[in-house]
Amino acid sequence: MKILFVCLGNICRSPTAEAVLRHLSSLHEVDLDIDSAGTAAYHIGKSPDTRSAQAAKARGMSMQGQSARQVSVNDFYEFDFIFAMDKANYDNLLALKPPNGSAHLSLFLSEYGQLNYDEVPDPYYGGDQGFELVLDLLEDACEQFIQKKVLP
Repeated sequence: MKILFVCLGNICRSPTAEAVLRHLSSLHEVDLDIDSAGTAAYHIGKSPDTRSAQAAKARGMSMQGQSARQVSVNDFYEFDFIFAMDKANYDNLLALKPPNGSAHLSLFLSEYGQLNYDEVPDPYYGGDQGFELVLDLLEDACEQFIQKKVLP
């Protein structure tokens, strides 16, 4: 199963989602192919935001080896699931999706989150508490995804 998480710049939310799902899939001993991308080309080739990486590391998760990339039309053929972090990026992905693209596209928290958020808020311009909230939301939704779509 191949999963792609998408936010705007691919340096905060989507790489965090990638790290969370990698961590949880390891704990559940399930093999998933997980990646992340951004709808914008602002940070191509850059590592995740240091604040995101530090918050994840504090919870035992690693973003080591991740680098930002831009989502492409080909992703709709390569991945089984493409999860947008917010409505604006969902709309951008919907506009990019080819008519015969096979990936299931959805707003991740709307489908799997249980903490009364439809979108993963962008923590980029806020304080440390924003990065902690992102982790809380993504840990919940990724666990729900594993329970509903991955485990027998």
